[in-house]
Amino acid sequence: MGPVKRPTQLAHEVIAAAVGPGDTVVDATAGNGHDTLFLARLVGQGGKVVAFDIQEEAVESTRRRLGDAGMEGHVTLHRESHTAMTSRLEPGAAAAVMFNLGYLPGGDHALITEAGETIEALEAAMTVLRPGGLITVVCYPGHAGGDDEAAAVVGWAKRHGGVLHPQAREGAPFLVVVERRS
Repeated sequence: MGPVKRPTQLAHEVIAAAVGPGDTVVDATAGNGHDTLFLARLVGQGGKVVAFDIQEEAVESTRRRLGDAGMEGHVTLHRESHTAMTSRLEPGAAAAVMFNLGYLPGGDHALITEAGETIEALEAAMTVLRPGGLITVVCYPGHAGGDDEAAAVVGWAKRHGGVLHPQAREGAPFLVVVERRS
């Protein structure tokens, strides 16, 4: 048995199997731009990435990462809550929506994603997702607010037929994947 994969790596593998050139995708939590850049490369210049983050620091970090990679041309960054995705995309437009919860690495750890807003954003994601499209959510229990948010995401995912990937150990980050069925 090989080493346990990080949930972020698993999320990339799941999305890469479902998304292709020309697709529209969403990074609901841009953070430092790792997922945004991954998505931009995946959909190519003919695709579209829409990314959200409430922190200016995160938007600027993502913008720099994209610029350094020459991938900013087909990415739209919004400094607003991921709950706003229904105002930025048509229903059924997205092939995938990625969430990486918690706090901005290297940023203010007091600014975190929170359960209520995350569930509202997951519902918005289901609206903008096309049938057969995927939502990935990397949950981070173990920090203030993280346990409650992870439990809320798991409950939401179970109601939508989601798959929970096992944790490496109790309290470790984990991945949730939900497919929009219809």
